[in-house]
Amino acid sequence: MNATCGLCGEQLEHGHLCHRHTLALAGRLEQLPALFAELAEHLVPRRTSMGEIVATKAAAGPRSPVNEDVIDLRQGGVVLIVESWRADVQRVRWPRHSPPPVEGGMDRRLMTACRWLGMELEWIAAHYPAAGDLAREVRELEGGMLAIVGAPPPRRQRLGTCVAVTDDAGTVCGAELSRLPGEPVRCRWCGTEYQTEQDLLLLWHYQPRESA
Repeated sequence: MNATCGLCGEQLEHGHLCHRHTLALAGRLEQLPALFAELAEHLVPRRTSMGEIVATKAAAGPRSPVNEDVIDLRQGGVVLIVESWRADVQRVRWPRHSPPPVEGGMDRRLMTACRWLGMELEWIAAHYPAAGDLAREVRELEGGMLAIVGAPPPRRQRLGTCVAVTDDAGTVCGAELSRLPGEPVRCRWCGTEYQTEQDLLLLWHYQPRESA
């Protein structure tokens, strides 16, 4: 039975989240704990000096010397939302299990919930009806934190290994392929470029598979 991606509406053969947005969700779940930790450095607005904070505390006034958006996000806004998604996924997948335990500080709790969701992402994309809502809310959380801390430097994307044949004996290059977002896919060892959609499909098809 045909289905659609819960985030973009793309037609799917089955499941609830397309491959593109499943990969994006995986990246966001991996990045969220680091963004959350960085929020703490933005608790005090950059233009406010320590002397100004002391003066503001001493004098009555309506303006807070701290970033209240950061307080809202750090004091449960992010963590509670991600934990609620973890609990709901577990409820749907294992309805007889008790809710997951909540342990540690906010940073640890967020990392635990994100890792758990990341490990279950294949099942979520295929079987969890609310996968699109989960992806949408995680994207919004990331956007809210990036608006405060700024976008991190782009990281190289690992794409697998080069499958180009390099000699008449059929030797496969095998070097690791990576690129910065937006860059062309080019092997830095043998120089092979993967330019067309067909090239990329063949690259994906001939990736080594782990033995069962």
